[in-house]
Amino acid sequence: MIVFLFGRLLDEALRAAVLGAEVEARTAQLAGYVRCGEIAASAGPELIAAEGAELAGTLVSLEAGARGRLERFAGLAGCCPCDMQVICDGEAVTARLYVPEDASACGEPGWSLQIWQAQFGRATCLAVHELLDLTPRHPVDVLRARFPMALRHAASRLRAAEMPEPANLRGDWQRDAIRPIRETRPYAWFFSVAEDDLQFRRFDGDWSAEVKRAGFAVCDAVTVLPYDPVRDVVLLIEQFRFGPWLRGARNCWSLEPIAGHIDAGESPHDAALREACEEAQITLRQEDLLPVADVYPSPGAVSEFLFQFVALCDLPKSLEGVSGLASETENIRSHILPFDVLLSLIESREVQNGPLVLTAFWLATQREQLRRSAQGR
Repeated sequence: MIVFLFGRLLDEALRAAVLGAEVEARTAQLAGYVRCGEIAASAGPELIAAEGAELAGTLVSLEAGARGRLERFAGLAGCCPCDMQVICDGEAVTARLYVPEDASACGEPGWSLQIWQAQFGRATCLAVHELLDLTPRHPVDVLRARFPMALRHAASRLRAAEMPEPANLRGDWQRDAIRPIRETRPYAWFFSVAEDDLQFRRFDGDWSAEVKRAGFAVCDAVTVLPYDPVRDVVLLIEQFRFGPWLRGARNCWSLEPIAGHIDAGESPHDAALREACEEAQITLRQEDLLPVADVYPSPGAVSEFLFQFVALCDLPKSLEGVSGLASETENIRSHILPFDVLLSLIESREVQNGPLVLTAFWLATQREQLRRSAQGR
């Protein structure tokens, strides 16, 4: 089958990940079209007609194996096939293209491969490897719903590999101190479950016995506790949480800091600003964010890593209300209360959210200095 590749699949690393190997590619052009759409769109760029335009791409001839992988990738990305005439070496060739199924919000021309590569290229390659490995055991429509989360998880893996790992008390261990034996992913949707057999280095230098470990593969996230040092008040949010429901709690609504996942192509600081706007209608600046701690909340079974912040801002009582993204069925109520009341809620055990407790205790150590600095301005 002859296929015309454009957009993201002009990236050699992604093309090799999708097709399973490098393939010979020839330069080709599609007359009368340009790329458009959001850089972050899971389906990649859309094509729109533009008189006199010419879209550069590559022409490849695919055997059954590579064609099957490309079709699975197209299904994951929400793309459908169509056949069009392209020009290669001066001759017209009928080729198969894969374009987004939903072109209703394709936007203006100007999709950039270079910007996509810088923001999403490496993470997309990792996510595609993960998802294509899962396609023999999971329906494509299920994995399509996971694609955005797989991108976030891939970005988290890249972030983890680049972060400093101080080892002043703990041993200076590296990843070669773990010996993977078998890796399985029995569940993959919004989260995925990893079930691995492995060995690890013991403190005496020998290898452990083979052990089985299972855990949730979750992406990195942020938490934000807004604090007004002039009024000495904080903003908490309240929402229904599935975890307490699973545990059998009578009250499944949780008092929490603002929180949310870090999207692929986004920094922890940018995610904190976005989540504050989405969940509490607060507009913050990066300089308002004070880092508290970067932690694994439950490292025994969850890969989630939290970047925690206190945000200095004005918190008039009028900011209280209900907000959240309708697209995510969020129903979030905000509360503005004196900091001492927050401490009393922690003491009475009404606050049961670990990141909120940690952040509140950190703020308690910085509170007086922050208040003095605010009054001095």
